[in-house]
Amino acid sequence: MGPSIPDTAPLPLDPRAVRPAASARDRDDAIRQCGEVLLAVGAVESAYIGTMLERERSVSTYVGEGVAIPHGTLAAKDTVRHDAVCVVRFPGGVDWDGEEVTVCIGIAARGDGHVRLLAELAEILLDPDRARALREATEVAEVIRLLQPIEEGEELR
Repeated sequence: MGPSIPDTAPLPLDPRAVRPAASARDRDDAIRQCGEVLLAVGAVESAYIGTMLERERSVSTYVGEGVAIPHGTLAAKDTVRHDAVCVVRFPGGVDWDGEEVTVCIGIAARGDGHVRLLAELAEILLDPDRARALREATEVAEVIRLLQPIEEGEELR
């Protein structure tokens, strides 16, 4: 047997893709901003943004704890250049179909990479302390640290 591959790997998060203090008029504006960040770091082509809005119209990407994870439709995978995650924080909150969202984690993935990214994000967000810390993080480095896998036996500081 070869070397074992860890269950979790660091999320593909470019520091330029973290926006700790944004504001949005509404849900669609927030999604558009996430798409623009993914575009700015070269992860997607501009057409991907429209598919993020299309996905939201069919299924809400709100996941609870003030967090939404907007992403494109499966048909959009050809507009993804490389897997990426962005974090856009809306301290003033955004009305997300009756829920208040303060953190949007936009994802773009080729193939079925979005499944792995969603699973890793779910693991992080299932920890209420980590989800709260992410909602309150105002520094790029803090956001990046919170989105890294916690090693066995390591605790959130």
